[in-house]
Amino acid sequence: MDVGATRVDLSRLPLWAAGVLALLCGAILAFSGWGEWTTRNAEVRNAEIDLANLARSLTQHVEDTFELADSLLRGVVAALETDDGKSGAIARLQTILKARKATLGRIRGVFAYDGNGDWLATTEDVTLSNYNNADRDYFAHHRTSADRSLLIGHPVQSKSGGQWVITLSRRWNHSDGSFGGVVLATVDVAYFAGFYRQFDVGQQGTISLMSRDGSVLADNSEPDSRTLGHPVLEVIPYHPASGTLHFRRPGEMSDRIGFYQHAQRYPFLILATRTEADVLAEWKRDAFVRFTVQVSLLALVVAIGMFLVKQLLRRQQLSAALAAKEENFRLLAEGSSDIVTRIDLDECIGYVSPSTTRVLGWHPSQLLGKRAISGVNPLDRPQLQEILDQLRKGAADEARATYRMRRRDKSEIWVEATIRATRQPNGELDGFVAVTRDVTQQKTLQGRLETLAIEDGLTGLANRRRFDERLMEEWGRAYREKTSLALLMIDIDHFKAFNDTYGHPAGDECLHTVASVLADEAQRSSDLVARYGGEEFALLLPNTDAAGCARLGERIRRALHEAGIVHAHNPPGIVTASIGGAVCRPGFERSAGPASLIESADRALYAAKDGGRDRLVMAGEVVDLPSSKAPATVPA
Repeated sequence: MDVGATRVDLSRLPLWAAGVLALLCGAILAFSGWGEWTTRNAEVRNAEIDLANLARSLTQHVEDTFELADSLLRGVVAALETDDGKSGAIARLQTILKARKATLGRIRGVFAYDGNGDWLATTEDVTLSNYNNADRDYFAHHRTSADRSLLIGHPVQSKSGGQWVITLSRRWNHSDGSFGGVVLATVDVAYFAGFYRQFDVGQQGTISLMSRDGSVLADNSEPDSRTLGHPVLEVIPYHPASGTLHFRRPGEMSDRIGFYQHAQRYPFLILATRTEADVLAEWKRDAFVRFTVQVSLLALVVAIGMFLVKQLLRRQQLSAALAAKEENFRLLAEGSSDIVTRIDLDECIGYVSPSTTRVLGWHPSQLLGKRAISGVNPLDRPQLQEILDQLRKGAADEARATYRMRRRDKSEIWVEATIRATRQPNGELDGFVAVTRDVTQQKTLQGRLETLAIEDGLTGLANRRRFDERLMEEWGRAYREKTSLALLMIDIDHFKAFNDTYGHPAGDECLHTVASVLADEAQRSSDLVARYGGEEFALLLPNTDAAGCARLGERIRRALHEAGIVHAHNPPGIVTASIGGAVCRPGFERSAGPASLIESADRALYAAKDGGRDRLVMAGEVVDLPSSKAPATVPA
C-alpha cells in the first residue's frame, strides 16, 4: 500500500515540474518584457537629456549673438543721439559703420533710419536714397511706442540683399525726446540654419529658434517663407523656463520628443526635437536580437527540467550554508568593539550588537524595533535619511557618514558609520548593515586643528589665511549683489621702537590690546578683523560705503588714544596707528579685483604714514567728518 502511494506521488512529479517550468518561463518573459520596456524608457530619457543639453547650449549661443548685436545697436543709438543736429554727424556715422563691417562676424549688417524710414547710414554697399523701411513692422512699432528696449522681429527678406534675416532694433530719439528713427541689426537666417545642421538630431530631427509666441525665426532647414514666422506648436509654455515636450505634427506617423529652453535675457526660445522612431530604431533592432536569444534560452531551460529536483535540493543546502554564515556574522558582531546594527527595510532596528551598551548606554533589547535614526541629532537626520534612500534606490552599495548621536544620559557623541545594503541571492534588497564607531575624540582634535588654521595665536583674531578666504567670499557677494566693500588697513606707529624699548612681552601685550580695540569697534557680525602681519591689522567691512568706512576708522583712532598705551618714542607719547581705507563696488568696477582693494588701502596707509602718522587717509573719495582731524584722500 505504501509502495503504491509512493508510485502515485512519483507519477505526479513531471506534472509538478512542468507547472514549475511554465511559471518560470512566464516569469522570465515578464521580466524580459519589463527590462525591454525599461531600456526603451531609458533610450527616450537619454534622448531628452541630449536634447536638453543641446537646447541649453544653443540658447547661450543665440544670447551671445543677440548681445553682440545689441551692443552695436546701443553704440549707434548713442552716436545718433549725441551728435543729433551736428554738422557731418551722419557722414561720421557712415564712416564708422563702414569700418566696422569687417569685424561684424555673425552679424549681417547694421542700419540707421530717420523718422520717415529713410536710410541714414549702413554697413551695406548700397545707395541709401533708394531704400525706405517705414513699411516694416519693427519701424511701425518703434514709431508708435516710446519703449526703447531691444525688439526682436520676425524674419523678413532684406531689401538690399534679398536674403532672409532676423531683425533686432532699437528706437533713437531727438534731443527733445521725440521719435528720431530706428537703428537695426540683422542676422542671416541661413547663418543659424547652417550652424544648426552641424548637430546630429537624426534625419527628421529639428532645431528651431523661435520667438515666445511660437513663431519660427530660424531652423536647421533651408530658409523658407512657408516655415519662417509661423508657429511650430500651438502652445509652448513660458513657465517653467524649460521642459520636455511630446507631440505629433500633422501628417507625421511618429511622435516627437522635444525640449524647449527659454532665454533669460531676450524674448526667444530654442526647441530641439527628434522623432521617437529615430530614437528607438537601434533599440528595436537590439530588442529583436535579445528576444531571439531569450527564446533559445527558455528552450534550453525546458530541456534541462529533469534536473529541477536536484536544484531544489541544492537550494536547501545553500539555505543551510547561509544560516551558518549568519550565525558566524552574529558571533563576529557580538565580539566587536564597534556597534553592528541590522536595519530592516522599514528602517527599524532588527539586531544590534552588545557593544551598544558601552558606547551609547542602551541595552540591545531596548533598541530593537526602534527607528534607526531616532537617536540621531535632528540636524544630522536628513543626511542619514538621504544615504538610506540612495542605498534603497541602488545608487550605491555602501556609504559612510559622520553624525551626532544621543546617549542614554542625554549627552551627545560623534560617530562614524559605514552603511551597506544587503541583498538576497536573487539581488532583491532586504535591509542594511551599519558598523558604527565612536569618533568624538578625533572630531574634537579635527575642530582644534581647523581653529588653529584660521586663527592668529597671539591676538585671537582671524589670521592672514582666513582674511584672504573671506575677502574672496565677500568680493563675490558684493559683485553679485551690486553692493560696496570697504577695507581698513591699520599699522601701529613706531612699533619696532616700542619693542626695542619695552621688550617683546610688552609688544605682544600691546598687539593684544590693539586687537581688543579693533574687535570692540567692529560691531557687526559680518565685519572681519584680522591680523594681517606683524603690527599690521586689516578690517573687512561688507556693504559699507566710504563715509561709513571713514567713521569707523576715526573711531578706531580715537579708541587707541583712549587706551593710553605708553609709547615714549611716539610723538603723542602713547601708542597710535596710521590707518588707510579703501572702498570698491565690484559689480560696477569690472576691471578691479580683491588685490586692487588691498593695494588701494595700502597706498592710503602709506600716505597716512608719510603725512605724519596717527591719522586716517581714505583712497579715492573725499569724506567730510565732524572731527578735528578729517581724513585725507589719495588717488584710488
